[in-house]
Amino acid sequence: MRRVLVLGGTGWLGREVARAARDGGAEVVCLARGESGAVPDGVELIRANRRAPGAYDEVAGDWDDVIEFAYEPELVGPALDALAERAAHWTLISSVSVYADNATPHADETADVVVPQDLSQYPDAKAAAEQATASRLADRLLIARPGLIVGPGDPSDRFGYWPARLRRGGRVLHPTVAGRFVQVIDVADLARWTAHAGGNRVTGTVDAVGAIHTMADFFSATRASVGFDGELVSADDDALLAEDVRYWAGPRSLPLWLPRTDAGFAQRDGSAFLRSGGSLRPLTDTLSRVLADEVDRGIERARRSGLTSAEEDAVLQRLL
Repeated sequence: MRRVLVLGGTGWLGREVARAARDGGAEVVCLARGESGAVPDGVELIRANRRAPGAYDEVAGDWDDVIEFAYEPELVGPALDALAERAAHWTLISSVSVYADNATPHADETADVVVPQDLSQYPDAKAAAEQATASRLADRLLIARPGLIVGPGDPSDRFGYWPARLRRGGRVLHPTVAGRFVQVIDVADLARWTAHAGGNRVTGTVDAVGAIHTMADFFSATRASVGFDGELVSADDDALLAEDVRYWAGPRSLPLWLPRTDAGFAQRDGSAFLRSGGSLRPLTDTLSRVLADEVDRGIERARRSGLTSAEEDAVLQRLL
């Protein structure tokens, strides 16, 4: 039986990957503090603080695949020291954020990566993790660079903001859609591919990204998914920025909204993902799954991303 070690496995994506590897017939062990939640049934959890001495002492034997989610140097380096020589294959979950250029549509894995300088910055730290891991694993390494990961349980609230917001109805503020795109990958599709790629010892670098949708099509699909019959109010970038509405994610944002100079970020070439065994469910399926999860968690709950009702109402009153 294949042995798979997940460095993590109790957080959102890690748990999905552990479940997918288990469902694929592997013996799966997760090494984590266990503070983010439980591992899936049938998966072993070894509790350890990866920053502490002896963190890997209980991880015995050889592994068919090691799956690493971390990018902090104090986590990446010790894991490589402890496990690199015992891994037949290593999967590093990186990010498309490592690319230096977000303007060019349909760029692929050959595009230039940022030069790591300030490791407190997410792209730099991810790029540094890639370099450190490649220097130790060479031809046993798969670098997976996901785009925006979405699905039930997403802790960032970026994608889920929109089906939840349209479900509430009324007047909905959104950015102008002309020339804008949405590109997401369902967490279940990413997890299943990660387990498959490890089992088949896929190596190299793969942008694990979803299909490219125009933002107009995204809103149309979201409207249909939730049965929205309210009013969509479009505002241009200058007007939104003047109201301190922010791009992409976080408090007081309109999620998925990117500067036009970063239009390529949501239009990356995903052909390598499909060639290496990946598959993508329809956007409508992801929207349905996310909406059910949003209803279960509470449409009116506080969120990490998006405008609150009061913020949105205030902006609309000033814009209209």
